[in-house]
Amino acid sequence: MIRSSKSMNAAVFARVSFVFLALLNLSDSHANSLTNLFKESGLEVGGWINGGATYNANNPSDGFNGTVTFADRANRFQLNQFNIFLQRPVVSQGKEWDIGGRFDFLFGTDAIYAQAFGISAFDENTGEPSDRGNWDLNLCCKSTRTYGIALPQAYLETYMPIGNGLNIKVGHFYTPLGYETVPAPDNFFYTRAYILNSGEPFTHTGLLGNYTVNDNWSVLGGATTGSATGGWDGGFDKQLDNWGGLGAILWSSDDKRTSATVGGTYGQSATNDPWIMYSVVLQHRITPRTHMVVHHTHGWAGSINLPGGIKNAEWYSVNTHLTYDLFHDLSIGIRAERFNDRDGWRVFSPYRILSATNNKGVSYAGNIPFISAPADYYAVTLGMNWKPARRLKMNWKPIEKLNIRPNIRYDRADGIEVAFRPFDGRKDQFLFSLDATIPF
Repeated sequence: MIRSSKSMNAAVFARVSFVFLALLNLSDSHANSLTNLFKESGLEVGGWINGGATYNANNPSDGFNGTVTFADRANRFQLNQFNIFLQRPVVSQGKEWDIGGRFDFLFGTDAIYAQAFGISAFDENTGEPSDRGNWDLNLCCKSTRTYGIALPQAYLETYMPIGNGLNIKVGHFYTPLGYETVPAPDNFFYTRAYILNSGEPFTHTGLLGNYTVNDNWSVLGGATTGSATGGWDGGFDKQLDNWGGLGAILWSSDDKRTSATVGGTYGQSATNDPWIMYSVVLQHRITPRTHMVVHHTHGWAGSINLPGGIKNAEWYSVNTHLTYDLFHDLSIGIRAERFNDRDGWRVFSPYRILSATNNKGVSYAGNIPFISAPADYYAVTLGMNWKPARRLKMNWKPIEKLNIRPNIRYDRADGIEVAFRPFDGRKDQFLFSLDATIPF
C-alpha cells in the first residue's frame, strides 16, 4: 500500500514530536542523575526544536516560495529543525590544555540545506554526473520528499596554551564566515537572506585554528577538504586530496560596541579551477538597544559550465540588519538585501528541487522543473522576536526560552538582459510567516 507524501510527513512529524515530549518529561531523579554524570565529565546535551508556517500571497501552484530556501514551502506548516547536540566545550584561555568537541544531529525540512553537498550531482565545470559523497546525503526520508537528516557538525577541538591561547577544530563544522547561519536560534528572522542561501558556504570539513592576538584582535586560519566546490560543504569520503584554505581577521573595539570580520575561502573544483569568496561583516551597537549589521560577500568561480557555454561565474551581495529591543522580551527588526547573480548560477527556484537532484537528473523533492537566470534579487524583511514566558507567567521549564518570530517578507527579481519570473510566473512575492523556537 502506497501512502501519500503528506500522510508520511505527518507520521514522521508525529514520531519526532512524541520523542521530543518524552525527553522533556523524564523523571526528576533520572534527569538529576544524568546532570551529575555530565557535569563530572564536562559533557553537555542540548538542542532546539523549530517550526513554522508561511503564507504566500501568490498562492503558488507548485507549493514553493520561489527562491526562498529555509521556510520554502508555501501555505503549510514545516518542522524546520529538530536538532540535538552532544558537546564538551573547550576553554579559550588559561595555562592548561583542554580537549573536547561537538556532534550535531538535525532532522527536519532544513536538513537538505545543511548536508555535505560539496560534490554536486553534476560537475560544475564539465556538466558530467559526479560521484557524490555519502557522509550524510540521503540518510532517510526520500519518500517523504521534504524531511531529512543532516549531521552538520562532527569535530574534535583542543585548546593549546601557546601565547595567548590557540584553539584548533578538526572535523566537520559550520563556517565561521558571514553573519546569518543554519541553526534557527542564532538568527533574528525565520527566513534567511540570499547571502547565506547562495553566496557563502554552510559548512567545511578540515581543520580550523583560532588565535587571540590581544583584547581587540584575533585571527582564524585553516585548511578545507572533501569538496569539489571550493572547499564548501565538504564530507569525509570524497575529494580528500582537494585542499583549500579558509581565513579571517576579527577586530572589536575596546568598549565591544563595534566589531569587524574580514575573511574568505580559496579552493578548487574537481577540475582544478579556482573558486574564491570573501566576506565582510561590520557590526555596531548604536545604543544599548539598537544593533546594526552590514554584510557584504563577493564570490568568483572559474570555467563554470553555464547554459551559454564555459565561462567564469561571479556573484555579490550587500545585506543589512537593524534591530531594536523594545522591551526585555520583545525586539523588532528589518533586513534589506540586494543579491547580484550575474550569470544565473547561484540562485534557483525552487532550490529544494535542485538540492534533491541525483546524478541521474531525478529529484526526489518533486517532479517540478527548477529555473534560474542572470538577475538581481531584492528582499526586505520585517520581523519581531517575542519571548513570552515571563510576561505570561509560563513556568513550565521547557518553554522558558520559547521565541516566537512573526515575519513579513517581500522578494523581487529583475532579470539582467532577460525576462525572468521565478515566483510561480511572477516577478515578486509577499510572504507572511510565523515560527517558534524552543531551546532545550
